[in-house]
Amino acid sequence: MTEKKKIFVWSLYDFANTSYSIIVVTFLYAVYFKETVNSNSGEGDFYWGLGTSVSMLLTALISPVLGAVADYTSTKKRFLSFFTVVCIISFALLFFVGPGDVLLGLLLLIIANIGFEAGLIFYDSFLPEITKPKNFGRVSGYGFAMGYLGSLTSLVILLPFIQNELIRESFPVAALFFLIFALPTLIFLKEKKKEIPAGESFVKIGLNRVLFTIKHLKQYKNLAIFLLSFFCFIEGVNTVIYFAGIYATTTLGFTKGELIIFFISVQGTAILGSVLFGIISDQIGHKKSLMITLLIWILTVLAAFWVTDKSYFYVVGFMAGGAMGSSQSISRALMSQLTPPDKKTEFFGFYSFFGKSSAVIGPLVFGIISTVTGSQRYAILSLLFFFIAGIIVLSFVNDQHNESSTEPRTP
Repeated sequence: MTEKKKIFVWSLYDFANTSYSIIVVTFLYAVYFKETVNSNSGEGDFYWGLGTSVSMLLTALISPVLGAVADYTSTKKRFLSFFTVVCIISFALLFFVGPGDVLLGLLLLIIANIGFEAGLIFYDSFLPEITKPKNFGRVSGYGFAMGYLGSLTSLVILLPFIQNELIRESFPVAALFFLIFALPTLIFLKEKKKEIPAGESFVKIGLNRVLFTIKHLKQYKNLAIFLLSFFCFIEGVNTVIYFAGIYATTTLGFTKGELIIFFISVQGTAILGSVLFGIISDQIGHKKSLMITLLIWILTVLAAFWVTDKSYFYVVGFMAGGAMGSSQSISRALMSQLTPPDKKTEFFGFYSFFGKSSAVIGPLVFGIISTVTGSQRYAILSLLFFFIAGIIVLSFVNDQHNESSTEPRTP
């Protein structure tokens, strides 16, 4: 398979899985959970933040071990397939969540989120295998652009369901979309095979390699600094993703029809930001490009706090879309650049660990502040701390340093 075909097959998974993130996490199920399942009660934000935090915590705990196991045994695609199926089944089962089914709604959300987020560990780790380091930025950007194109496509497909108030019916339809477009990646993407040594177990190998990496983490100082920066700023990004739809409906009074038009519009800037900054980052460097996107995030949060008119909130959405696509794609590219080649999945497990463990705090804090103060505007200001801290820590990262030159021998 040529490199272009590998990139296309790989990026189709981004196209597929964003049907879950836009329909469940950001928009439809998030609003449905608060308005219908929780009957618009004051605890809706808290329960939503709690569910997302629990799922992220559980994913964070298993991520490094799964990454290490996949590195040692070359079973990335097997794990990717398993967690994809878990997510899709749970996604479709949301059809059975009705008014008052808070526990069932949270349980299915947690399981689906674990499947979605854990699958990304293995999907992201394929990036260094399908292209050269000089193209990490643009290829990662292409993947995110395909993802936002998938979000746009799934929203258009589900528009008739939403207009006719067939909200629950839209969940299995979107899950089918995820399955159909994920299949080419799960079938055709190849990886090098290695056999597990006799007498060893998956868990033992995973734990040993994680403990070894932690023990020698001082030899990956530059990568550790980046992961700390990532932990800070992705906190803000994840919180925006989980509360964007709820904020628009609760604070600004968007209807579901207005909200779907809003998110369709935002996908355009997200696609543009992913592709444009992917190309820019390969030219001026991933670190500088990431700095720029974090500054855009700060301006976006300030604008969201002050805006009270629906029409002006579209501008905020366009800024957030551009910053979201670019900051995530550049982070993945910079991680690929800094990671030792033969431990790529293991370190992407740590990358996932930092990303998911940070998301334990942000949504929960947002939900608590919103519930206690009765205002989501005060809650959204908390995001400034995470983006500013991310910029400060990122300034200490040397994006010209190659971690592999200092790597110890693994057991």
